[in-house]
Amino acid sequence: MPIMTKMILKLFTLIICLVSLNFSVDSANKPGAQSNDNKASIIDLILIEKAKRKMSLLYKGKVIKTYKVALGFEPLGHKQQEGDGKTPEGIYSISYKNAGGQFHKALKVSYPNKKDQANARKLGISPGDFIMIHGLGKSFSWLGKTHVLKDWTLGCVAVTDAEIDEVYKLTPVGAKVEIRP
Repeated sequence: MPIMTKMILKLFTLIICLVSLNFSVDSANKPGAQSNDNKASIIDLILIEKAKRKMSLLYKGKVIKTYKVALGFEPLGHKQQEGDGKTPEGIYSISYKNAGGQFHKALKVSYPNKKDQANARKLGISPGDFIMIHGLGKSFSWLGKTHVLKDWTLGCVAVTDAEIDEVYKLTPVGAKVEIRP
């Protein structure tokens, strides 16, 4: 890979990491808030297969739609602590929806669960938080589908803005999220 391409990818990763630190939560979609868009919801499971960089939306076991995704910048293994760049693995749910954050729209994954919290306590570390399924936002939407060429998030699962619009509309708060290695 040419040196200039490597430098651009490193710069891109750094910018994404810095922007991620400023991720904001829309107060109308904080935990416990109601959302009117659940009328259109039909998804009961989001299946993320990290090795395949694939996210599938399912309803009653049937795949409705599949997307290519970018993961945390250190995608191998389960997220154990804040800042490790890993996308978690396990069973979670969508705890709330953010209609207007830094990354366009986002679905909050319920990481860390009780097992993750217990493990972090045992190790004396912070498990981290704010794992989202999100779009690219104004700063990076120009990348479109090419954003999946490199894992760049802090542990989140990223799709294009058009794709998160679709996922957001179809997914209710409480939908199960299964993240496989």
